[in-house]
Amino acid sequence: MTRWLDEDEQATWRAFLWTTRLLNDALESQLQRDSKMPHTYYMILAMLSESPDRTLTMSQLAQIVRSSPSRLSHAVNRLEENGWVTRTKHPTDRRTTLAELTDEGFEVLKAAAPGHVEAVRRHLFDPLTREQVTQLRETLHILLESLDTEGECRDDARSTSSAGSAQMNSTS
Repeated sequence: MTRWLDEDEQATWRAFLWTTRLLNDALESQLQRDSKMPHTYYMILAMLSESPDRTLTMSQLAQIVRSSPSRLSHAVNRLEENGWVTRTKHPTDRRTTLAELTDEGFEVLKAAAPGHVEAVRRHLFDPLTREQVTQLRETLHILLESLDTEGECRDDARSTSSAGSAQMNSTS
């Protein structure tokens, strides 16, 4: 038997659906307009910037940014063409490919971060009180726990670090 949403649940679902869609669209538009890059590229650069030696295996990177290997490979190809990322074989395992954020890529990320953080702040945090931010975080952690059965996102979501570990105070 189908457990249909009641009126309150339906209103909540639609508010969540439209809010997440509009928030993603706003962040995508800001990054495209100001930095000429999609949010996906920003996320890849940010995750690499937070990693030791600014390097991850392609498998690790795919898992962190929740991307299929083929989609990630396509994105990293573009980032390589821009000179923002390099790929090399792992020194002890030739089957493993490493993605490394270049100095140029790090500078691009540092330049993009202030506008991105401002957009996140304006669209997500400024309309909320401190108490509402805490409630939102707690609610999102509950949902994340039920969705992330492998525990792949939980540690990252609970982390206090932000994209670009060079103290540039950005977000992913």
